[in-house]
Amino acid sequence: MPADPRAVLTRPAPPPDLTVAYGDHPDQVVDLRGPAGDGPPRPLLAILHGGFWRTEYDRTHTGPMAAALAGLGWPVAQLEYRRTGQPGGGWPGTLTDALAGVRALPGLAASALPGRVAPGPPLLLGHSAGGHLALFVAAHAPDGVRGVLALAPVADLAEAYRLDLDSGAVAALLGGGPTAHPERYAVADPRSLVPPPVRTVILHGLRDEQVPIALSRRYVAAARAAGGEVTFGEMPECEHFGLIDPESTAWPQVRDALQSLHKDH
Repeated sequence: MPADPRAVLTRPAPPPDLTVAYGDHPDQVVDLRGPAGDGPPRPLLAILHGGFWRTEYDRTHTGPMAAALAGLGWPVAQLEYRRTGQPGGGWPGTLTDALAGVRALPGLAASALPGRVAPGPPLLLGHSAGGHLALFVAAHAPDGVRGVLALAPVADLAEAYRLDLDSGAVAALLGGGPTAHPERYAVADPRSLVPPPVRTVILHGLRDEQVPIALSRRYVAAARAAGGEVTFGEMPECEHFGLIDPESTAWPQVRDALQSLHKDH
């Protein structure tokens, strides 16, 4: 594990092969990376980045992860979306962007990376707030999602609001709390959208100080009580950022979880 777990957020990465738009806004774009090697085409892997949905954090900090996964033979898409603190971000734009972007990915990837992507919907890999978005998209558009790997997801928005994670991040996303906007939480909160309709794997570190592991535990308990099958891995030595760092001790478990999702299909 690096001395500073946040080092991955600013570590340089090779640029993507190309960037394509799925909408008219400058942040409605996707960075695409073709897979290394000559193996059979794999499903597109769509990365939804974290940062508590705030404009200060964009897809660039998932560059090291995206480059590493492309090096392992995955075609990779880094999905950007409008975020809180910018026009169109928050409710509902952040959520509708995630849906629209994932919906557009198969066509965009087939055109931009011909012959290098297996047909069909993408696998979604979401970290932190991006883990929330991955679970949200899968719940609302299951036919467009092959499976979900959620890394330290904000999987219980009502509890995250109660805990005031990142000083009001959920309130900024949804315009307030669950008492003021119960209908928004009913639509957006993964814990109210169980059971998940696609194969779902969640990994979360016990040392996570940004998104407490209790949120994943609550979501998994609710999903299983609703009859869903969710694979849940608690990682004793892992904090929040190691899950997206190819140089961390947590990385092999992330890599193996993706391979397991792929084999299940």
